[in-house]
Amino acid sequence: MNAFTLLKYVPMWMLYLLAHIASFIISLRRDKSIMKTVDTNLRLVYPELTETQRDQLAKACIANQSKNMVESAKSWAMPPAWSVKQIHTVHHQQVLMQGLQNPNGMLAIVPHLGTWEIMNAWLNQFGAPTIMYKPVKGEQANQFVLQGRQRLNATLVPTDATGVKAIFKTLKAGGFSIILPDHVPDPSGGEVVPFFGIPTLTSTLASKLASKTKCSLVGLTCVRRDDGQGFDIYCDELTDPALYDKNMVTATTAMNHAIERMIDRFPSQYMWGYKRFKRVPGFPVIYNAKPSIAVAVRQRYPKLSNHDIINSLT
Repeated sequence: MNAFTLLKYVPMWMLYLLAHIASFIISLRRDKSIMKTVDTNLRLVYPELTETQRDQLAKACIANQSKNMVESAKSWAMPPAWSVKQIHTVHHQQVLMQGLQNPNGMLAIVPHLGTWEIMNAWLNQFGAPTIMYKPVKGEQANQFVLQGRQRLNATLVPTDATGVKAIFKTLKAGGFSIILPDHVPDPSGGEVVPFFGIPTLTSTLASKLASKTKCSLVGLTCVRRDDGQGFDIYCDELTDPALYDKNMVTATTAMNHAIERMIDRFPSQYMWGYKRFKRVPGFPVIYNAKPSIAVAVRQRYPKLSNHDIINSLT
């Protein structure tokens, strides 16, 4: 028996208590690991914040990321219907419905914002998406996550060329897929373009798929409500022509800009514990250095527009 399956018997209030304790302990270790990463990212992205404001936002980010972990685990342990019941309000659902009707398929753009695992069950009500899956560490943990995702209608494909071909085939057939576009790719799979004004390596996968298939692009986020009454889903229509440009610098810049707008709506629920800027040209040790390095990066790219930064890179 997989021990993780016992989570279905643990009430959410108890899981939230554990998340609260974990986030409190993490917040006390400001110079260690994830808290340092969050602080560095916030210095880079929101330099206008005061020390107090940044500290408050960092603590909120850690608390939300801890909640995200237990919510995701609970969703994997429970039937999909449980996750669907957690959805309170869907904003602009017609955008998603229109996207799904595109004969060229639809690509859901889902950044690491909010609790996307809860949203997966809801989204799978509308079809059978093709989704990339990368095994997690630990045999039991991987079996648990894999079992949870296999309960959905999705077809899971590997995160390699085979998986890309499967997604391309799905879109060409008028189906849909889900892409998390804000991870740091291998250099061969990305372009250095602005993200919150800072040039950093960015995945080109979603942009290439959009350019080749002309599928619909819909931004999706699932965020925790302030009143504790479950989650709200936001559907964003992504229609900027630059998103479909054959020039990957242009297309990925537009993609990052779309992601920025989604994050700015709920900055405390973004996964700032991820080292998104670990491949900024000229600053190889951004997360292993003193805060002054983050300040230096921001000063180098103070208020440049995306257009200005692209020109400085070409």
